[in-house]
Amino acid sequence: MASLKINGVEHQVDADPNMPLLWVLRDILQMTGTKFGCGKGLCGACTVHFNGTPMRSCSLPFAVAIGAEITTIEGLSATGEHPLQKAWIEHKVPQCGYCQSGQLMSAAGLLLTNPKPSDTDIQQAMMGNICRCGTYPRIEAAIKSVAGVGIYQPKAQPTTDTTPSQGGAK
Repeated sequence: MASLKINGVEHQVDADPNMPLLWVLRDILQMTGTKFGCGKGLCGACTVHFNGTPMRSCSLPFAVAIGAEITTIEGLSATGEHPLQKAWIEHKVPQCGYCQSGQLMSAAGLLLTNPKPSDTDIQQAMMGNICRCGTYPRIEAAIKSVAGVGIYQPKAQPTTDTTPSQGGAK
């Protein structure tokens, strides 16, 4: 049994240390906002923040996440009130929506480290996220619309989940 801090909440998890964090999130903890895309860390659909840095959870072993601060899309705002989430709606970014949690997490990571990014900064930070619907210009516009307003404030809940979880790789 190991403790994972996700979105400010401690979770007790019993899983194979080599299981990708993505499957711990989705299958064991039932946090399904983070999506499976390619399983190789290439598409960005599974992006979460690992100690504030965007990382691909499909290629991050569970054991590596122990002791780290993990933020998922649910940690930005479970109700969609995060400024980036609002900008996504305002700029009509989502089409199929599948890549959106990863896109949002990469955008939030960019703005955490660079609150006033240039067009080039945005394009470089987002290039690892694939959008099959091709909404890249809208994604860039949404990021620009909230750049510089200090938007990255993950919603942390200072509670502990003491319910043991068990699971295996699927």
